[in-house]
Amino acid sequence: MNDKINQDSINKALWNACDTFRGTISADTYKDFILTMLFLKYISDVWQDHYDGYKAEYGDEPELIEEMMKNERFVLPKTASFYTLWEHRHEPGNGERIDQALHAIEEANGTKLKDAGKSVFQDISFNTDKLGEEKQKNTILRHLLEDFAKPELNLKPSRVGTLDVIGNAYEYLIKNFAASGGQKAGEFYTPPEVSDLIAELLDPQPGDSICDPACGSASLLMKCARKIVENHGSKNYALYGQEAIGSTWSLAKMNMFLHGEDNHKIEWGDTIRNPKLLDKNGDLMLFDIVTANPPFSLDKWGHDEAEHDKFSRFRRGVPPKTKGDYAFILHMIETLKPQGRMGVVVPHGVLFRGSSEGKIRKQLIDESLLDAVIGLPEKLFYGTGIPAAILIFNKAKSDTSTLFIDASREFKAGKNQNLLTDENIAKIVEAYRNNTSVDKYAYVASLDEIRENDYNLNIPRYVDTFEEEEEIDLMAVRAEREQLKAQLAGLESQMANYLEELGYESIR
Repeated sequence: MNDKINQDSINKALWNACDTFRGTISADTYKDFILTMLFLKYISDVWQDHYDGYKAEYGDEPELIEEMMKNERFVLPKTASFYTLWEHRHEPGNGERIDQALHAIEEANGTKLKDAGKSVFQDISFNTDKLGEEKQKNTILRHLLEDFAKPELNLKPSRVGTLDVIGNAYEYLIKNFAASGGQKAGEFYTPPEVSDLIAELLDPQPGDSICDPACGSASLLMKCARKIVENHGSKNYALYGQEAIGSTWSLAKMNMFLHGEDNHKIEWGDTIRNPKLLDKNGDLMLFDIVTANPPFSLDKWGHDEAEHDKFSRFRRGVPPKTKGDYAFILHMIETLKPQGRMGVVVPHGVLFRGSSEGKIRKQLIDESLLDAVIGLPEKLFYGTGIPAAILIFNKAKSDTSTLFIDASREFKAGKNQNLLTDENIAKIVEAYRNNTSVDKYAYVASLDEIRENDYNLNIPRYVDTFEEEEEIDLMAVRAEREQLKAQLAGLESQMANYLEELGYESIR
């Protein structure tokens, strides 16, 4: 099939494949099946395409071709191929066969799909009672295999070319699952426009190490990587992440692979209780750029262990027991290199809440680490309608001022979700780079001003967006009213004339 590849048709075919599960299980559950099947179909298509290429070049020499295929980026046992599963789709045991194929793929690829003994597919089982009794489950999985065998989902490189349609399709699915995922959506996805904005603000450079300690499906990490490719034509960077939820960690690993991001290290575990990104001495690794959209005001984040933290991350203060926002902020600051830059998404409470959070905030400001506070519109994030802010920290700041930007009114309204347009993003980035006050939009506050406000960072204290109402000219309004009355009297008279002409009794 050599027809021109079309991203929309691929996306549509993938979304239609979800119909197999709708009405049987929730989107939060079937997203893992769809995304895993996309991964399996892609590696099977790549494998088959390369095999066919060697066969065309060297003839029917299976032993020679098998030897050459050992150099592939990814090893695919024949029994684990999507096409083998598809050929047996009418037989009983589809769930068990798919699970066995995934296990064989893991075993054949060493550490690529594993992390400290945990495998990418460990939390994903197609042979589950969630799909119903055996007969129903087998039918559902047969339909799924048939959906992915459709011509639109031919993902062979000879058809797809160098376009990143696979990575784009994966992101498309994750975004759609997030949009329908309710409260859980924010656990694995940051809206692409917000990721774009953060990547622009942090401006990653070739050679940078980039870390997201709450990486979800890794979309924010990869946006930062893409900026380096777009702006500098370089893939000289290293990506690091950690994710607490096992199934989401699996998404991140598959997402990296499907985007061709091999230079990465994504760990599974709780970043606050058990940070895994450590150097050879067992200390926290340091990075050029650290960025995250951590869970908002996380309850039970690890308060009990924080006071005796062996990495001294909470020496500026221990965040409150039921709100983990500053736990992530302090962890991130502790993992910055001396010249490092950091961007983190936070709820607005982080800007003004008192008690232990107030003390931590004061310390960070007095140390001249806070570079900018950027207020975002409401309803940008999946799973919550509340507005958020981006905090930019810079370990190599040259002054003690902080820039405040109020971008809360800069958005494109959507049905359920608001969006940041390219123009909105460009305006924020320009204001940040210029670092100057802009009437009703941005304000550079001195350290003294922030101290006078008791270290409260609530944006309206610094950016005055008040619009004075126009003064009403009562004499002009009266004159207009008299004019309208005269016009109305003329119309009434005209109507009476028409009625008389038609033989109706005059009411004048």
